Amino acid sequence: MPMSNAEIAESFREMADLLEISGANPFRVRAYRNAAYTIEEQPRGVRDMVANGDALTELPGIGPDLARSITQLVQDGQFPELEAIKQQIDPGVRGIMRIPGLGPKRVRKLHDELGIRNLDELQVAIAANQLAGVSGFSQKLQDQIAQSLERGRTKKARRLLIDADPVAFDLQDYLRAIPGVIEANVAGSWRRRRETVGDLDAVASSETPANIVNAFTEWEPIAEVVSHGETRSSVVLHNGLAVDFRAVEPVHYGAALIYFTGSRDHQLVLRNMAIDRGWKMNEYAVYSSPEESAIVASRTEEDVYAAFELAWIPPELRENRGEIAAAANGTLPQLIDLSDIRGDLHCHTNWSDGKGTVLQMAQAAQALGYEYLAITDHSPRLAMTNGLTPDRLKAQREEIDRAQEQLPGIRILQGQEVDILKDGALDQTDDALALLDLVICSVHSHFELSREEQTARMIRAIEHPATTIIGHPQGRLLERRDPIQLDFEAIFAAAVANNVCMEINADPHRLDLNDTAIKLGKEMGVTFTIDTDAHTPSGFNLLRYGLDEARRGWLEKGDVVNTKKLAGMRKWLETKH
Repeated sequence: MPMSNAEIAESFREMADLLEISGANPFRVRAYRNAAYTIEEQPRGVRDMVANGDALTELPGIGPDLARSITQLVQDGQFPELEAIKQQIDPGVRGIMRIPGLGPKRVRKLHDELGIRNLDELQVAIAANQLAGVSGFSQKLQDQIAQSLERGRTKKARRLLIDADPVAFDLQDYLRAIPGVIEANVAGSWRRRRETVGDLDAVASSETPANIVNAFTEWEPIAEVVSHGETRSSVVLHNGLAVDFRAVEPVHYGAALIYFTGSRDHQLVLRNMAIDRGWKMNEYAVYSSPEESAIVASRTEEDVYAAFELAWIPPELRENRGEIAAAANGTLPQLIDLSDIRGDLHCHTNWSDGKGTVLQMAQAAQALGYEYLAITDHSPRLAMTNGLTPDRLKAQREEIDRAQEQLPGIRILQGQEVDILKDGALDQTDDALALLDLVICSVHSHFELSREEQTARMIRAIEHPATTIIGHPQGRLLERRDPIQLDFEAIFAAAVANNVCMEINADPHRLDLNDTAIKLGKEMGVTFTIDTDAHTPSGFNLLRYGLDEARRGWLEKGDVVNTKKLAGMRKWLETKH
């Protein structure tokens, strides 16, 4: 099966993790991590680049050795360096890294100091309170690990949207190309654009459903057909992802698509509305009686919702969070769209840990039609990212000015992503902050603090006069690090009072803020920005994932500051100075 960018990137990320556990040279570890990031960001398929003979070394951070590894992985499915290091490290140790909060450094520490080699031994150590004697493992972290272990015994593995997308789009294209298929969609949590996906659900309509099911089971990525009937089939793909497929006659397609899109809670409300009317609703139709005597609506989603006197509800909103009432009274939001975005306010260059120059990043943003771009490299406390001191900020301003002369069609702003320190102070001098066009303040450390401590820390940063934006406020890494604990009502109230914007970070490993926090913020009058946190020129292509999260949080164009045109953005920034 051809490898997607996400699968190639995951192999390189695993290589970096295992190298770090083994104590390898940090520069080698970083090279593999950077390669993973570069591969994942590419708008083109790396497998297509290899097939076309394109020079992979032209990608940021990809040298000849890494290019050879990528080519071999794509062509032969082989990654000898990864297989070699897997032989050196106990498989159980690798499994421990799936626990949120336990990255390679902590896993290595547990192995070196306590001899922990697998999840069972970790659970025993937790029960015996052995982690209390290991530096860096606070009681709160121990509690989080214990909870994650317990959840892990029953939790079904989920995949990030960026990992599921290539498979889902390929499946959708495959189904639509089958002779006899009239309509086809991948549904489920993927269509609702949830941040992670457990498996895929797909629906197609045809006058001959059985033929469509047979054709589906011939899809090349399928490793195993678990079940196969006349109208449905369940399969497992070579990458381990499960797919449930249903084929229906065209008259039933709308009802089936609503049913298999979900969510379950959304569906339950609709079914109860049908019962209240003396009707029946299932995956085939809305019927006029429990005996299914006549169809009220079924052919399209719009028909089904209209039967209940509801406007069509966008899939991202179908979570039973008030969308049905809004559809009934005409107050559904006009959800923000990618075309509404006018610029990006968070990116990194080679002045810190980015892989593009100021000019290269600005050229990439301009190619997307953006009117402005903020260069926001790290502050000095993050030494591993080569953070900028006040003197280096001044030198960077000179480079920004030179780039601006070459690109009059886009406004290049200078900002900085400034660390929020443990006590809420900012990791930059006030004099340096005053010279910047905008300031993003972010948490990058002390994730173990209590809810009260984290909230007080965040509010102090919000109240600093220089703060423009709070970056990735929850500090989470999906499936890897739990979010910090915050009192969002207090945080959002402070943000509104101080005219501080809350970021929706579009990095598909973050998607931070999450949808429920976004919706609460909207209700409280918070202003948002959707940014990529791009570290390479191609990183701007990931903005769509932030849009997904924003739409799930009910955001409209007016809720998001970087939908403003350049003049409006300048005016808004002036309110911060």
